Amino acid sequence: MSMLQIGILGVAGVLLALQFKSGKSEYGIYISIALGMLIFASLLGKISLLKDVLNEVSNVVGLNSDYFKTLWKILGITYAAEFSSAICKDAGYQTIALQIEVFAKITILVLSLPVLSALLQTIRGFLV
Repeated sequence: MSMLQIGILGVAGVLLALQFKSGKSEYGIYISIALGMLIFASLLGKISLLKDVLNEVSNVVGLNSDYFKTLWKILGITYAAEFSSAICKDAGYQTIALQIEVFAKITILVLSLPVLSALLQTIRGFLV
């Protein structure tokens, strides 16, 4: 889907969800979850293309593929955390949304520690 189609789909979904706001407000949340999943599904093709290009660049430059695996994990965690946190906020559960965000940040920090360690070792090698 193009950006214009995604934008139209998003606005139409919001307008539809607003129709249910006065009566059955939980339907609005269901609509936002379904739209979010649909938009993510349409994004998968572009993510796959990006992953292929980055893997090719990694092979040409000779970088360790573990760093790119870590990068993809971090991107996945970020998207999942943002998506679930936004849904919790829309439903009125800001405390749970905040806990999801904190958990994601700590998980990303833990995942990035080996990369930070390798960077520090490289810098140390330059200084010695």
